[in-house]
Amino acid sequence: MKQPVPLAAISASLVAGVLLASNLLLAQEKPGDGSDDEVRTYIEMLRSDVNTTKIRTLNEVMKLTGPEAEKFWPVYRRYEQELGEVSNRKLGLIREFTSRHFEGTLNDQSAKNLAERWLKNTQERLNLWKKYHRQLSKAISPVRAAQFLQVEHQIALFVDLNIAAEMPAVEAKAPSRP
Repeated sequence: MKQPVPLAAISASLVAGVLLASNLLLAQEKPGDGSDDEVRTYIEMLRSDVNTTKIRTLNEVMKLTGPEAEKFWPVYRRYEQELGEVSNRKLGLIREFTSRHFEGTLNDQSAKNLAERWLKNTQERLNLWKKYHRQLSKAISPVRAAQFLQVEHQIALFVDLNIAAEMPAVEAKAPSRP
């Protein structure tokens, strides 16, 4: 009987990269730290490392046959392209939040707006998973689609948890008195 794929299958380089990117992203928002170009370059390098790790993990878990691989990888490339767009929007939200946090400009209106956009972004990722789960179910099989979804979900949880651990807490300000 096959054992489930633990999060431990995700390489140490992914762990280190996510932590460094989180710190770099958050540190960049502090006045005088890092440039946009440096952050952008580092995030692109991290994405490349994450994608390499994901591909390696998918290969290890799925063990696709030749015909399955011919159907899977073109679909996966389209998925990664769309996921990149969703991830860019998420990074923008993280940067806006950390900037407002460090500047002390996070008020009720901006917090509400950020929360609504964050929830929309989370739903976009779920919708993307649904879309590509359906496509892979039809192209290969529901079991292969479920394997893909399991690996993607585990990696997303891992990345999200590491970013969340580095994010500053939302602080409530005392209401102003008339």
